[in-house]
Amino acid sequence: MGSTNAVVAAAVAFVGSHFVLSHPLRGRLVRAIGEVGFLGVYSLVAILTLGWLILAYGKAPMTAPLWPVGNGLWAVATLVMLIASILLMGFLIRNPALPTGGRPGSFPEAARGAFAVTRHPMMWAFALWGLCHIAVFPVAKNIILAAAIVLLALVGAALQDRKKERLQPDLWPAWESKTSYLPFAAIAAGRAQLGGFGLHALLGGLVVWLVATWAHFPLTGWAAGIWRWL
Repeated sequence: MGSTNAVVAAAVAFVGSHFVLSHPLRGRLVRAIGEVGFLGVYSLVAILTLGWLILAYGKAPMTAPLWPVGNGLWAVATLVMLIASILLMGFLIRNPALPTGGRPGSFPEAARGAFAVTRHPMMWAFALWGLCHIAVFPVAKNIILAAAIVLLALVGAALQDRKKERLQPDLWPAWESKTSYLPFAAIAAGRAQLGGFGLHALLGGLVVWLVATWAHFPLTGWAAGIWRWL
């Protein structure tokens, strides 16, 4: 029998190893074993700590929910997860943060689609996933796991900004001025306009949302998303 404390330990290892390897140790490891070697170490540690977190979660006891969850909360979480799915798929196209193989990145003249909402659409998609899962499944082990994902995503996004400012001082600050870390902040400030979502974001996000929420029942035994009402 596992324990909630084991989930905490695994979550700390999973999140902490990501931050330590991505920032304070990255430069030294790359100089010692090369970029390919570093990526191998990083991937191995990520897989092992994630596996530990999954095993600890599965063995931990099911505690009582901390608050009641009704249809209203489920409806809000379902809508937010659709937004998260659109952000996730919107991250894939016209993203200046993606690796370019050493070549200068391509920066759009204006932030459009998911990047008008936030310059970190993938990170916020994961954070919204975590917040929604905390809201509708408020048991101890799930709160710990989901909170770890939220922390990793949002702190990771902020650290990515600092790293990009150092590596691309002539490009990234200009991109930051057109976008926002917080969702919809640039739109509210008039630095970006809502719109420009391609089919990859809208249709792709809809498909991901439908498939992911449908998969909850065969995987967990309880329905999620719109499938709760169908």
